[in-house]
Amino acid sequence: MAMRRGANVALTREVPGLTHAVLGMSWNAGSERVLEDNLVFATVLCGADGRVRDDRDFVFFNQLSSPEGSVRLADLGGDGEQIVVELAAVPAEIDRIVAVLYINDGAQRRTLGQLRSCVIRVLDGNGNKELVRSEELSSALNAETAVALGELYRHDGGWKFKVLGQGYAAGVSAIAADYGVPL
Repeated sequence: MAMRRGANVALTREVPGLTHAVLGMSWNAGSERVLEDNLVFATVLCGADGRVRDDRDFVFFNQLSSPEGSVRLADLGGDGEQIVVELAAVPAEIDRIVAVLYINDGAQRRTLGQLRSCVIRVLDGNGNKELVRSEELSSALNAETAVALGELYRHDGGWKFKVLGQGYAAGVSAIAADYGVPL
């Protein structure tokens, strides 16, 4: 199912027995090799206040897993980058897991508006069946250097997914400020 910005789906209600969700990120930078090589897919684990507990709640290429291992980078195939979430193992104080994409500092004068394609999808970690896919997010990106793509969040004892598509012109530092990630 293709989802528009702001839309959400009750994953664990729609897929009873869902234990592992895979957040898959795909993009196409065309001939922009510097942009392609400097894109970073990451997650921010937030409490009910929308903030991280500390810097260990930012999972990216230098920190491949959350402290307890419930959220981790993976390469299961089919996407540019993937993050596996073991839903039952996510600590109770984590209310939402926000998936972000940003341009690493090495790509001066590059923006996400140069992407030809940018899509996030959610897969069932048991068999990698696609559950949902965002609409094409690149069409709304211009001068942004970071974007909050979507979020897994707790709701009524289960998990939902929401497409965000929220761009940031100030890059990863703006994401860090919004979610309280110490840089």
